[in-house]
Amino acid sequence: MTTSDTGSRDVDPAVREELTRLRDSIDNIDAAVVHMLAERFKCTQQVGHLKAEHQLPPADPAREARQIARLRALAENAKLDPAFAEKFLNFIVGEVIRHHERIADQTLNGTTTGGN
Repeated sequence: MTTSDTGSRDVDPAVREELTRLRDSIDNIDAAVVHMLAERFKCTQQVGHLKAEHQLPPADPAREARQIARLRALAENAKLDPAFAEKFLNFIVGEVIRHHERIADQTLNGTTTGGN
């Protein structure tokens, strides 16, 4: 979603063009992030079903700790704030665990529904 925040002020056309170019890049990156997250959740749904079938717990704190350490290192190498990367991963993992709990409940109760 590209919107102008320049109001009614006169803005140099070259600046406006560069702003539009950068915002278009941001929009493309946002779209890629959404598609990557969708692919990630497809995989985690499969993990959830496998865990439910074998009565494994929805959360795996040891793996989560390894993933946080791994993601923090990747963030540092990419010049991204590791604390932000950790918060982002924690948000995703929380959602994954919620999905795994729902899948386990559905498996236990013999019900299935679609969705993440």
